[in-house]
Amino acid sequence: MDHKDGLGFSGGADTQFTWNYEDGRERLLALYQKGKDKQWDSVTRIDWDTDVDPFDVMGTPEHMISIYGSRQWRKLSDANKRELRQHLASWEFSQFLHGEQGALITSARIVETVPDLDSKFYAATQVMDEARHAEIFSRFLQDKIGMVYPINPHLQRLLRDALSDHRWDLAYLGMQVLIEGLALAAFGVLRDRTDKPLPKQILAYVMQDEARHVAFGRLALRDYYAQLSDKERAEREEFVIDGCYLMRDRFRMQEVWETLDYDQDECLEYMDKGERVRSFRTHLFSRIVPCVKDIGLWGPRVRDAYSQMGVLRMADVDLTALMRDDESIAEREDADRREFAARSQEVESLIEAGKHDAT
Repeated sequence: MDHKDGLGFSGGADTQFTWNYEDGRERLLALYQKGKDKQWDSVTRIDWDTDVDPFDVMGTPEHMISIYGSRQWRKLSDANKRELRQHLASWEFSQFLHGEQGALITSARIVETVPDLDSKFYAATQVMDEARHAEIFSRFLQDKIGMVYPINPHLQRLLRDALSDHRWDLAYLGMQVLIEGLALAAFGVLRDRTDKPLPKQILAYVMQDEARHVAFGRLALRDYYAQLSDKERAEREEFVIDGCYLMRDRFRMQEVWETLDYDQDECLEYMDKGERVRSFRTHLFSRIVPCVKDIGLWGPRVRDAYSQMGVLRMADVDLTALMRDDESIAEREDADRREFAARSQEVESLIEAGKHDAT
């Protein structure tokens, strides 16, 4: 049932114990080891003292704002545009926060319901990752933006569908492939577009974790789906199609237009027809489509749906290369911060030495 401050529903999947403690799949155990090695503390790794302008969180140029050029946009004063920027940033990061809480619950569900031990091991590391991500986005929203939006109904429905189904793999499919795949693509667009240090840092570090999570879903589901009957595979493909339409429509930002009392119909129509938004939506599927193909859910209905959505060409994206880039960008962010800290320390030492010489 729905609550004022949250969402509750009954999950149908069964708890699975296994008494087979023999060595598991090498690739999953290697990913589990990496998950342990790559744990980090958001309090010490992120520069929370960095200032953020809540009315220009991402430094997005005007022409990149989704309703730029519309009749609604032309009505806005400079103060209105600053207010809109805050609401758009709050909406984006709020949906990231809600998705991360969903991922936290889903990964805990995977530990409980997946039948094999190596998957339980890795999912346990993901539980900690997702708790850290929810902590980070919550702090960023409350301390830096000063506003939190409720969960988008399309995201809420997909979470409900994934977590209330009795089949344990639907939680995997909904979260690891669809929700996290789309979030990774959205994070990447914002990470690469912004010149603001704190959000760029946050997104780079979260993406480093998320790349492992999507890899986990690919490995586990590829093995499992190879054993399914045609009927069972068709049911998963139907879930993918419905979920992808929900994810596409999630980024219409209707809650923002409602909150600001804009002309909703005009904003939504302008976004649906605009090249900027269509291009952004297409890019959002750069992580999902190749993953769906890789795990074997690539029947005619899925391909037709992706063709109608204009994202079928994303099937040829090199997902492994993208995730390798996610890792290296986070590592470069760390290296740049260490270099900056070393130079700052050097300058402070020279200033101190100058003071000493002057005396």
